Amino acid sequence: MARLIAALIRHGDYRQRPNTPSAHQPYPLNAEGEAQAARAAAAIGAEARAQGWRLIDPIDSSQLLRAWQTARIIGLALNADREPPIEGFDALAERGLGSAANLNQDEIAAVLRDDPRYPEPPPNWKADSHYRLPLQGAESLLEAGERVAAHLQTRMQALRGQADGDSLKLFVGHGAAFRHAAYRLGVLRFEDIARLSMYHASPVYLELLEDGSWQQVAGDWKIRHSNSEFTD
Repeated sequence: MARLIAALIRHGDYRQRPNTPSAHQPYPLNAEGEAQAARAAAAIGAEARAQGWRLIDPIDSSQLLRAWQTARIIGLALNADREPPIEGFDALAERGLGSAANLNQDEIAAVLRDDPRYPEPPPNWKADSHYRLPLQGAESLLEAGERVAAHLQTRMQALRGQADGDSLKLFVGHGAAFRHAAYRLGVLRFEDIARLSMYHASPVYLELLEDGSWQQVAGDWKIRHSNSEFTD
């Protein structure tokens, strides 16, 4: 049976507000992020050729601009500068903070202090996989990972029986959500989530096996030097 490979690609570096934990910031890639995406395209093409993987369209991308730009730069390079097929999905977004989206840390703390219904968030709340801000629309990191994992499962299972050879599909999104998704898929242990990160625009390749389980087959996670917080 044909092998099905998913490439998880964290977006390139981007311009972002300082001291702002929300990953739903609408800003574009910076120059280094664009260069990272271009290098990713070369690496993906080389890996696909070496492994005999056929690229499957479309590229699935988070709706956030930095992810779409990363997907487009990679797609243009892999499609000989023809406009690449990219499909955007809310399901690939990073953990959402709901009504606190794009407030900085001090502003979030002030919102919770001023609301008599809620306690202040615990120390290091941004890195707590289980914690969800008690605000409308917010989710935990584990909930975000479950959302992303469900998307990966659905999209890759849909290729089962359709692929006529070993196939590679690209998913461009966000580091923390991808790590938590990898945990949900059984690829990472829970303790690995805090120990590891993802390099900008550097794929981690996961294979969907015939029995529905997943395994990592290529690519490298980044070793974190600090567990103080998760960034996307």
